[in-house]
Amino acid sequence: MFDFYRVSAGVPDLRVADIPYNMEQIRSKIEEAKHQGACLIAFPELAVTGYTCGDLFFQHALIDASNNAICTLAKDTRDTNLIITLGAPVHVNNQLFNAAITMYKGKIYGISLKTFLPNYNEFYEKRWFSSGEVINMEEVSSNDIFGDAICEYKIPIGNNLAFEVPGKFKMAVEICEDVWAPLSPSTWMALAGAELIINISASNETIGKREFRRDIVKNKSAQLNCAYLYVSAGSGESTTDLVFSGHSLVAENGKILKENSNIADNDFILSCDIDFGRIRSDRTKGKTFFDTYKAYGMFVPQKCIPLQKTSDIQSSDATLYSISAHPFIPSNESKRQERCKAIFEMQVAGLRKRLSVTGSKMVIGVSGGMDSTLSLLVAAQTLRKMNRPMSDLIGITMPAFGTTDRTYQNALKLMDTLGISVATIPIKEACTLHYRDIGHDISIKDVTFENVQARERTQVLMDYANRMNAIVVGTGDLSELALGWCTYNADQMSMYGVNASIPKTLVRWLIDSVVKYNLFPDSSDVLKDIIDTPISPELLPPDENGKIAQKTEDVVGPYELHDFYLYYMMRFGYTPSKIFAMAQIAFCDKYDKDTILKWMKVFYRRFFTQQFKRSCMPDGVKVGSICLSPRGDFRMPSDAVSKIWLSELDKL
Repeated sequence: MFDFYRVSAGVPDLRVADIPYNMEQIRSKIEEAKHQGACLIAFPELAVTGYTCGDLFFQHALIDASNNAICTLAKDTRDTNLIITLGAPVHVNNQLFNAAITMYKGKIYGISLKTFLPNYNEFYEKRWFSSGEVINMEEVSSNDIFGDAICEYKIPIGNNLAFEVPGKFKMAVEICEDVWAPLSPSTWMALAGAELIINISASNETIGKREFRRDIVKNKSAQLNCAYLYVSAGSGESTTDLVFSGHSLVAENGKILKENSNIADNDFILSCDIDFGRIRSDRTKGKTFFDTYKAYGMFVPQKCIPLQKTSDIQSSDATLYSISAHPFIPSNESKRQERCKAIFEMQVAGLRKRLSVTGSKMVIGVSGGMDSTLSLLVAAQTLRKMNRPMSDLIGITMPAFGTTDRTYQNALKLMDTLGISVATIPIKEACTLHYRDIGHDISIKDVTFENVQARERTQVLMDYANRMNAIVVGTGDLSELALGWCTYNADQMSMYGVNASIPKTLVRWLIDSVVKYNLFPDSSDVLKDIIDTPISPELLPPDENGKIAQKTEDVVGPYELHDFYLYYMMRFGYTPSKIFAMAQIAFCDKYDKDTILKWMKVFYRRFFTQQFKRSCMPDGVKVGSICLSPRGDFRMPSDAVSKIWLSELDKL
C-alpha cells in the first residue's frame, strides 16, 4: 500500500560452529517472516557459523560447511518470495572476509564485505578477517567460492554494493563496526540511492551500550534520510568472555519504528513496516542530500544491482506501521509537556523580539476561546520576560450577537487573574448600524451577518491599538489558515500572529502545559474551563439555553481530521489516496471511511480556494515542521486549481 513495505530482523538461536543447527533455526525464521508478510529478512553477523568461533575460522572444515549451507539455503528458497541477507565468512583469493550474503529466489545477488574490523578491547577481528577495502575485484565466480554446488555465475562482491528491487525500493548492507566509523560505508550507499540500509551485527552488551547503539542507528537514519534495519547476534553466542543481547531495531528518518525490549534476547523475529514514500519526500525537499552527492560523487558506487523476478514482492498493508491520529502531538505525556513548553517559549521569543523593535504595548481581542487565550498567555509571559508591567497588555472583549455568558465570563476572569488592562466594548450597536448602512436585513443570519461582526472587532482592535500606541497580536492558528476559516481583513489580520504555525489540535495542549507548569497559578481554574469550551466563532445567537449553538466542527469538520490531512499533505506531499488510507488506519475506532472522505473533500477544496488569505497573512514565528507563511515555507499562487486532488478523491 502506497510505498509501505514490511521488513524483518531475525535473531535465531544458534550454537557456535554447529552449522546444521544454525541453518535449521534460520529457515524457521524465514518461514515466520513469510507468514508475517515481510518482503525481506536480515540475520546477524556471521549467523551461519556464529560470531564467536575464534580461531575455528581458520579451519577449512568450518568454511566449507558454511559455503555448502549457503548453497543449500539458496536452492531451498528459490520459490520463496523473500529477500534474505545473512552473515557468513567468505574465503576469496586466500583472504577471509566477514561478509553479508544477499539472495533472492535461489540466486545470490551480492556479497557485501565488512570494511572496518574492530581490533580493540574485547575485539580482535583482524586476527581472522581482511577488510573489504582490500578486495581487488568487483565480482567473483560462484564456483570459486561455493564450488560446483550451484550453477556458475558471476556474483558482485565488495564493500560498496547497492541493490535495487525494481519499482519498489533500493537497499544496501553494511556490517556492525561499519556504522560506528566516523564516515560509514552507508553514507556512500545512501548517496548511491539506497533507501534502506541493513546492518547485520554481533554487538556485545555492556552497561550503556544499548542506548548509545540506539542513538547511532537513529541518528544515522536521520542523517542519510533513510530507513535503517539493525539486527544483532542473540544470547545464543558463546559467553566465554562476552554476552550478546540480540538488540535489533528499525529506524526511519530519525525515528525508531520498532525495537526489541529485552536486555538479553534470543530466538525472535522483529517485523515492521517502512514508509519509503516518507524517505523519498524528505530527499526530494532536502537539496543538501543531492548536493552532497555532487560534492563527493567520486566516492559513490555507480552500480546498483537489480534483483530479478521481484514483481511478486508486494507492499504491506501498513498495519505494522505506527500512524498517529494526532501527528502534531507527542503521545507520551512527558514528551508532550516538554514539546509544549519549548513551543510556548519560541512564541514568547518571537513576540519579545517584535516588541523590542516597536517598543509598543499590545492589544488582543479576548473571546474566551482557546486561540485568544493562548495568544494572551504568550503576551503576558513576554511582558514578564521583558520586565514590563502587565498593564502594557490590553485585553478587549467585544460581546455581540453570539456571545455566551460562559465565554464572556471566562474572558473577564482570565484577564483579571493575569492582571492586565481590560476593556469591554460591545459591538451590537455598531454592527446594527452597519447592517442598515449596507442594506442587510439583520434577521438574515448569513455570511454577511457573521463577517460584519468579525470585521467590526478587527476595526475596534486596530483603532484602539492606534490610540494606545500598541500592536494588535493575532489569535488565528495554523488549522484556520489552512482551511481559510477566518474572515478576510478581520481575524485573518493583525500586526503579529503568535499562533500562525500552531495547529488547532495542539492549542489546547499548550494551554494545558501552562497549567501543568503553573506559569499563571491564579488563572489555572479558568484555563481549565476554557480548554473544555466547544470551538466556536460565536457569530450566531446562542440556543434557547444560552449555550453555544454555532460549533465550528459541525460546519467545517473535526479539526483532528483536518490537522491529520494537513500534516501528511504538507510535510510529505502524500497523495489524497495515501492520506485517505492512512486516516482509515489511524481513526479506525472513531470515524468511518465515508466520514473521513467527506471531510477530506472539504479540506482540499478549502485549502486551495483560501490561499489568497494566506498570501497576505501577518508575520508570525514558525515553531514546527509546517508553516503556511508566503514568506517562509509555502509558496502557492492564489488561483491554483485543485482539480487533480479532488478528482482523485472522487475516484475513492
